[in-house]
Amino acid sequence: QVHLVESGGGSVQSGGALRLSCTASQYMYGTNYMAWFRQAAGKDREGVASIDSGGVTFYADSVKGRFTISRDNARYTLYLQMNSLKPEDTAMYYCAADALNWLLLPRYRYWGQGTQVTVSP
Repeated sequence: QVHLVESGGGSVQSGGALRLSCTASQYMYGTNYMAWFRQAAGKDREGVASIDSGGVTFYADSVKGRFTISRDNARYTLYLQMNSLKPEDTAMYYCAADALNWLLLPRYRYWGQGTQVTVSP
């Protein structure tokens, strides 16, 4: 069983930046593929960015050029650097992990509890 804990959320003004972190309880085969998702109030969960154990990344069009996903395998930690934030980025952000490569599909096996990001105009 892999436990994921997110941190780094908060409130910022439009144009600001935040860095989210997600720490796994341990590195396992089940964390080869990791991703960030977000869910705004009243909307479906959507994929933001994914990364494999080798560092290959994939981004949703809505965040390309503004967000950067990275991971530190030695620290079992996943990151999401979010720059040029917009009010429409407001959501609960979740990290996810799996042994399978789901890219941005919400079918990952392991999920964190989420961290709230709020961007004001």
